[in-house]
Amino acid sequence: MAQFRVAPDADGTRVDHLVAASVPGLSVAAARRLVAAGAVRVDGRPARKGTRLEAGQVVEVDDASREREGGDARRVQPDPSLPLAILRVDEAFIAIDKPSGLPSHPQAAGELGTAANALVARYPECAAASPDPREGGLVHRLDTGTSGVLIAARDPAAWAALRGALSAASCEKTYLAEVTGAPDDLGGSSAPIGRVGRRGARVRTDGGRNPLAAHTSWEVVERRAETALVRVQINKGRTHQVRVHLASAGHPIVGDAIYGAAAGGGIGLRLHAAAVRFVHPATGEAILIEAPPPDWAKMQA
Repeated sequence: MAQFRVAPDADGTRVDHLVAASVPGLSVAAARRLVAAGAVRVDGRPARKGTRLEAGQVVEVDDASREREGGDARRVQPDPSLPLAILRVDEAFIAIDKPSGLPSHPQAAGELGTAANALVARYPECAAASPDPREGGLVHRLDTGTSGVLIAARDPAAWAALRGALSAASCEKTYLAEVTGAPDDLGGSSAPIGRVGRRGARVRTDGGRNPLAAHTSWEVVERRAETALVRVQINKGRTHQVRVHLASAGHPIVGDAIYGAAAGGGIGLRLHAAAVRFVHPATGEAILIEAPPPDWAKMQA
């Protein structure tokens, strides 16, 4: 049984959010299901949906229910029909180049057509590596419209270690983005990012629910007729961080229907996860994984 005490800075936090933040690999949705099943107790009593916690309270999460939540029924199913571009194979992880338009992982049991489905078809061990069985071992995620480097662990120990490595201050994530307008040669934002809406599918800067610290910096690589190609750097990424920080600076990414630069003609989101640099948690080796740029991200001669 997992047990923890509510810290002073978590006073007022919803129980499902705190359980998800305290149990490695558990999503908010999974934590909400555990609350509904009576598997979460606060000071010995079953927690109710929407419960706000107080500092000093003791929260318990039933391990057996957590195991059922991550059971085989919701595990990612293999889909060998999907192509898979491998960037690196390691004893601990697999790195792939996810194409734009392909979701990172399924949202429901039995769903196919995602990067995780393609991964577990070639590397079945990934299916059991992540605590959330929908993720197929993925250590992080990319939006459906974002292409580039995506990393999956091959066993649970590697998943936990890689999550730590990719959230460390030493980790560097580099993106390429085509944005509207004429941004300054160098720019950046440190605006906190909070979720918006009942399901939190969108985010905003300087507001929203549970705002989290975030820093994004960028530089112009090439200026075009009405757009610019920029190289973006972040460390620990937040949901839609690059998209919302660029949009709030007045330069939304081309093809971004959510944050203000939707384009006609079938143009997708022009955001590419070009590289991830981190320290290998097992060997201490400095790892750099790069994904080749799509056509729109190449310099125009």
